[in-house]
Amino acid sequence: MTATLVKEQAGPRAAGAARGRRSRRRARLIALLFVFPALLLLGALVVYPVLFSVGRSFFDASGTRFVGGGNYAEMFRDPATLKAIRNTTIWVVVAPALLTGLGLILAVLVEKVRWATAFKLLLFMPMAVSFLAAGIIFRLAYDEDPDKGVLNAAVVSVHDAFTGTSTYPTARGRVGLLDQGRDGSWLTRAGVSPGESVAIPMVGVLPKDLPAGTEPARTAASHAVSAKEVRGVVYLDFTPGGSGRQGKVDARESGLPGMKVEALRDGHPVASTTSAADGSFRFPGLAGGSYTVRLPAANFAAPYQGVSWLGPTLVTPAIIGAYLWIWTGFAMVLIGAGLATLPRDALEAARMDGANEWQIFRRITVPLLAPVLTVVFVTLVINVMKVFDLVYIIAPGPVQEDATVLATQMWLVSFGGGNNQGLGSALGVLLLLLVVPAMVFNVRRFRRSQR
Repeated sequence: MTATLVKEQAGPRAAGAARGRRSRRRARLIALLFVFPALLLLGALVVYPVLFSVGRSFFDASGTRFVGGGNYAEMFRDPATLKAIRNTTIWVVVAPALLTGLGLILAVLVEKVRWATAFKLLLFMPMAVSFLAAGIIFRLAYDEDPDKGVLNAAVVSVHDAFTGTSTYPTARGRVGLLDQGRDGSWLTRAGVSPGESVAIPMVGVLPKDLPAGTEPARTAASHAVSAKEVRGVVYLDFTPGGSGRQGKVDARESGLPGMKVEALRDGHPVASTTSAADGSFRFPGLAGGSYTVRLPAANFAAPYQGVSWLGPTLVTPAIIGAYLWIWTGFAMVLIGAGLATLPRDALEAARMDGANEWQIFRRITVPLLAPVLTVVFVTLVINVMKVFDLVYIIAPGPVQEDATVLATQMWLVSFGGGNNQGLGSALGVLLLLLVVPAMVFNVRRFRRSQR
């Protein structure tokens, strides 16, 4: 009787279990059908290229001869690849740390700004600009010509405001009538004594480049000279049309105003002045003796051209600066979202206990935001390892090798003239091996946060 009841109860349970298994299999099959297109794309666009690159890295440039680990050995012997690894290390160490720090500071400060939404929108806007467009923008901004590059225009303006600039960078003395010093200054050949005047002929200045208000030098050359002074005139020894005489102040020749002039005795300056609008100058109250008149080299110094942002020394920091401009808004928004979830009662309790804002930030805000900061930092590490567009576009050809990173080096070796896809594939595998640990770390962080 009991055995019969057990069999009767077991039958419906077994049938129900079978129906459940069929239902689960059907659900898995339906899910697989929906996922299949995505898996197909993933295999075609990710898995297959990765496996192909790994296999290709064991063959030579032509792809016909198996070389084993030869490409990997060559990779670490190549100076350009070693420089790319060094630059990639700089990117990984500097850019994510700066971005995370800037994002944290801005996220905290934005909370205290009245127009917080507009400020966030303004900072996040560069994320809408493609890396190609951003590279072109910063290539122009970093241009060494102050007339084109906005950064150098600002640097030159500030420099000239405090230091000044020479008026006649192209001027030079008339050879045969003046001597040039080792420092680039120009000196009179013959000595001059008080009661005498001296004419200093200069060339190399276009009449159109003369300062406004320049007057003819003829009158200055005929000034009377007292017994205890030296007079003279600095003039442009050039007559339009070519009818003038060299070394003589002709009627149509202009003075050179604003020229610093010094009187030397025994090689040491004893007096200095600046030429007037007609190029005239005078040294009153000189003691008897012979003097040399000198135009210091500062009169002819080349104008300050700014900073070589895209030179071999600064090209990598300059490109990192462009990267910061693009991604600071991203870091700020993500950290700001984490900041919005912080328990306000903990912050208010700290304020009631007498903690100042810096103590609250350092001891409460940062520790509570640590998971968010870690995710942002690791995400940016993954991103900077793959940076390509900015480096390739901003760095000029002559310094491309000084700015190269692993992604650009992989492209240059494979397609940019190297035509060695075996070595390029080895570089791609190296880049993959460097990125994978950071990706695994990020995935584990997400899984822990979901629990």
